[in-house]
Amino acid sequence: MTDDLALALFTQHRPRLFGVAYRMLASRSEADDVLQDAWLRWHAQDKAVLDSAEAWLVTVVTRLCIDRLRQLQQERQHYVGHWLPEPLVDLAEPGPGPDIDLYGQAGLAPSPEQLLEQHSDLSFAYLLLLERLKPEERAAFLLREVFDNDYPDIAAILQKSEASCRQLVHRARERLARQEHQADPLSPAVRAASSPVTRETHALLLEKFMQALQSGQREAMLGLLAEDARLIGDGGGKVASFPHPLEGAERISWLYYANVRRFGARIVYQAAWINGAAGLLRYVDGVLESAQALQWQAGRVSAIYVVRNPDKLAAIARQQLAVD
Repeated sequence: MTDDLALALFTQHRPRLFGVAYRMLASRSEADDVLQDAWLRWHAQDKAVLDSAEAWLVTVVTRLCIDRLRQLQQERQHYVGHWLPEPLVDLAEPGPGPDIDLYGQAGLAPSPEQLLEQHSDLSFAYLLLLERLKPEERAAFLLREVFDNDYPDIAAILQKSEASCRQLVHRARERLARQEHQADPLSPAVRAASSPVTRETHALLLEKFMQALQSGQREAMLGLLAEDARLIGDGGGKVASFPHPLEGAERISWLYYANVRRFGARIVYQAAWINGAAGLLRYVDGVLESAQALQWQAGRVSAIYVVRNPDKLAAIARQQLAVD
């Protein structure tokens, strides 16, 4: 196989590979690193002995993710403040229209299989639930529930028996069900994640919410915030953030109002697709200050995930430079 053909095959399967890696690691930068490692292994592999390039690549990426996730879970135990996923951002403004390619494959028309994967839940609430799973449980669950792999395929990927893989998926489902029904800081967002909103409705609600935040109109904010809304911030110990979730629509509205009073026109909001849903990018003095993923319930914002850690915003800034 020529190098050009090998590259073409890898590029063809890259959306699925990235989808697996991102959902496993909840980090775009970590997923990119895994794909780079997989590419090096693919480049060195004798392709003539492979029955399926896709199966080989998915297997390699999954196993690399399992190893990397074990390390990340240890590191995240010592994370300063709340840990949130690294946002997966599409800079196209929310609004009616075709589905956005969430995998960063600009110019490539997604296949029906890729579109199916894009509709799978990428919300922060869902990814935070997945953090409760052990690496092999997470891999088996995602391969089965999100990517619709059969158990024989999962067994081959994980190098386990089909019975063991079924048990892994069963345990993962039970663990997630227990966590979803527990009263904890994520519960409003978990409930919102099960209440999907159409793309058009997202766009209209977001426009109203963005205008309210930009102008500091507290009454308008309160009309769009669920009474029990929560705001969770991630500064990673590098920038200021809340040590505990901010509870309630009143407190959240006062926070945004105070920001307007402090910064005025220096704050600018931009609509963007964040992890498959309408969200906001906030700029202060023209510099990206945060990515804000929103969860909606019954037409109101039930949770706001504010990512301020500069390391997690770096990829978004690079995207903007490429677009500009």
